[in-house]
Amino acid sequence: MFSFDQIIHFALLYSPLFFQDISVRLAEKKPKVVFVLGGPGSGKGTQCEKIVQDFGYTHLSAGDLLRAEKNSGSENGIMIQNMMNEGKIVPSEVTIKLLQKAMLESGNDKFLIDGFPRNEENRAAFEAVTKIEPEFVLYFNCSEKEMERRILNRNQGREDDNIETIRKRFKVFLESSLPVIEYYKGKGKVREIDAAKPVEEVFEEVKGIFNPPEVRKVVGGRGWGRGCCAIL
Repeated sequence: MFSFDQIIHFALLYSPLFFQDISVRLAEKKPKVVFVLGGPGSGKGTQCEKIVQDFGYTHLSAGDLLRAEKNSGSENGIMIQNMMNEGKIVPSEVTIKLLQKAMLESGNDKFLIDGFPRNEENRAAFEAVTKIEPEFVLYFNCSEKEMERRILNRNQGREDDNIETIRKRFKVFLESSLPVIEYYKGKGKVREIDAAKPVEEVFEEVKGIFNPPEVRKVVGGRGWGRGCCAIL
């Protein structure tokens, strides 16, 4: 048996009216959304933490939201658990609803969405449902060799992070997520970072994206020398 709270949670999450209402409420907030993409071990999680501290964004990890829902004991969580156990992909709509709910509950209007969209279907569904396009995509580009080294060093040979598993995850990223990056490149919305550098060097690049140099206008009449120009 489910508790009253679990029943209400499930009803809200899956109600079409709620889904429509939450999309409208989010659109009214005009949130600033940045998609954060990169392969396993690219360091995007670490950089997201720094962006949150320096620029006041809320960090939302699609994977963390799914895991939290899975462990909540709700009917929705059980459904997610069963799909994962069967090796099935959780429908985009489920992840999008969780993201929308988290965005509204945060009280913020600036979001880093980490690890989503994973593929073109995710991307199209997010834009269709939320009516939100990202401000830009922050892409942490890192070689497979470097990502392997980082993950193995970080986890010291954990069973779920062996070479074979890492390479499979990297292959999935290339096949599924790179088309998303290419799509946004075509719209001039990708900000690519060399993620192979040390953490602080990477963050210096990131800061330049979130806090670009001020563009100042130089004015002056004909015959004015540089020394007597007015800078506005």
